[in-house]
This record gives sequence, C-alpha cells and structure tokens, in this order.
Amino acid sequence: MNAIEVENLRKEFKSYSSRSGLIGAFRDLFTRNYKIIRAVNDISFTVKQGEMVGYIGENGAGKSTTIKMLTGILTPTSGKVIVNGMNPHKEREAFVRTIGVVFGQRSQLWWDIAVQESFRLLKKVYRVSDEDYKEHMDHVIETLDIGPLLDKPVRKLSLGQRMRCELAAALIHNPPLLFLDEPTIGLDVLVKLKIRQFLKEINEKYNTTILLTTHDISDIEALCERVIMLDEGKIIYDGSLQKLKENWGEGKQIQFTFANEMTLDILKELTDGLQVTWKKGEQANVWTAHAPSALLPEVISRVVARYSIQDMNINEISTEEIIRNIYEEGVVHG
Repeated sequence: MNAIEVENLRKEFKSYSSRSGLIGAFRDLFTRNYKIIRAVNDISFTVKQGEMVGYIGENGAGKSTTIKMLTGILTPTSGKVIVNGMNPHKEREAFVRTIGVVFGQRSQLWWDIAVQESFRLLKKVYRVSDEDYKEHMDHVIETLDIGPLLDKPVRKLSLGQRMRCELAAALIHNPPLLFLDEPTIGLDVLVKLKIRQFLKEINEKYNTTILLTTHDISDIEALCERVIMLDEGKIIYDGSLQKLKENWGEGKQIQFTFANEMTLDILKELTDGLQVTWKKGEQANVWTAHAPSALLPEVISRVVARYSIQDMNINEISTEEIIRNIYEEGVVHG
C-alpha cells in the first residue's frame, strides 16, 4: 500500500503588485494588478508505507507548500492527492488522526502550560486510550529523554528541548505517517543525533512512513535512502541517494594551500585541457580543484611542478556539494 499518492499536483497563488506614486495608489483602490505564481507545478510521486523519504530543494522551491497540501492545510489548485487512502481535504477529521506533523518553526504545544498538560490535551483530541497512551508514550518520553521537561512550561524550554517535545507531541496517537518540515533547524549536534536515532527506531518498530524536508543534508544521509529534489515547483530528481552520488558525484576534490596568493586565471591556464573546476576558498591562497579520479595524478603533478604548496588534501565530493552543483548548473535528472 502507498502511504502517499500524488498526481499532477499544482498550487497557484495570486500575487498583487502595487503601482508607484500617488496616482498609482489611487488606481489600486479600484483595480489591482496581479500575476499568478505557480508554487507547485504538476508534480507526481508515490511514497510506500514504511519509506523514509527526503524532500529537498532551495528556499521557494515548493517544499512547504507541498507538505501543506499533503496534510490538508492548503487545497490544491488542481491534481490528485491521496494520503493514507484518504483525500486530506474532504475527509479532514478522519485523516488528521492518521498523520503526525512537526513544523520546525511553529509549535503545536501550548506556550504557557506544562508540556505534560499539552500532551494530555492532545491525548483527548486524538481520543487515545489511557492504556495506549502509557504503552506508547512511556517509550517515546524515555527515548527522547524529555521526562525532566514534562513539568516545565513550553516557554521555558530551550530550542532543542522544545523540538524533542514537539516530536513527542506529534506521535501521541502513534500515526502511521509523519511529516517533518525542518525539524532540526537551529539544533546542536547532540540533539540532532538523538532525534535521528529516535526516528530510525520508530520507523523500524512501527513501520512509520516519514517524509522529511530539510536544508541539513546530513539529516537526509543519516535517515533516507530515497530523495525527491524540487526546483521552481517541479521535481528534478526522484530516486535513491546512492544513485544520485554515483551519477553526479564522480571524481574527487583536491584542496591546495599555496605558499603565495593564487588567481583563477593562473590555475585555469595551468590545467588547460583537463576536466577541472576550480573554486576559491576563504583565504586567497586556498583553492579546491574538482576533477575526475583518473586525472588526479596529472592535476597534482602540474600544480606541484610549478608552485610551492604548503598543504594538500584529497576528499570525496560530499552529498551537499553534489546537490549544490546540480542546482547551480541547472541539471535535470529524473
């Protein structure tokens, strides 16, 4: 069974623009200029039950708009959306009992009351029995290490503490599908690791489907085998993270620290005829060459023969670098 089925999904917004000057402002009182902005542009994909999928893209690519349509917050302009076998907009009450949602920049907890009181209110909202609540939430509270936080008002929690409580709140009714929109934004490394480990556990224990949007590529690498990349409202890649690396991550990066300041023109002339891309570091004498693995010896030989080198490092191309290059170069790969 597919947890999510999306077919030709589109969302358009009407954007108004103001005319300049006093006359323009007067004219705006009677007629408005506007244009249609297509935030999500006829996308189609499916997510199987139990999958953990990374939904990634630059700011404004349409990620959050998609999540809001999948969760029933926004109504699509056109297209088909079926989530957990239901239409999120037409079967609202039954549907919300089957999903959990965490928005990194918005809270579902009540600001001035203790965390456990928010949990009790949500327990009533979702009609969770005392037995089911205790069996499930005891494990959640222990794993996320939020026991000492239950008596504290939400406003007194740090960001990391609040996000762990937000995640627990989204799982009170043990939903089969969890939407996470930037859940680790602004968190320190230890909190991120704790949240990632917990998400792996609930996926393995309950076969929970997780759709994750994030700018932190390390989250994707730690949790997801599959990624869907969005650009200007369209899907430009849908497949395994490993395949993405294999197709676009060929070659290595060589970081040279020169004894003296270096320029791009000199380096381009030095490696003329070779498939090499140079990028400047934060310091004027630090440059990184991106080249196919087979050309590594030739690149190093040419550089070392001509210039004094203080340091040199050879690294695999990171997933973050691969994704950045795809967006910068406008590469489309389905």
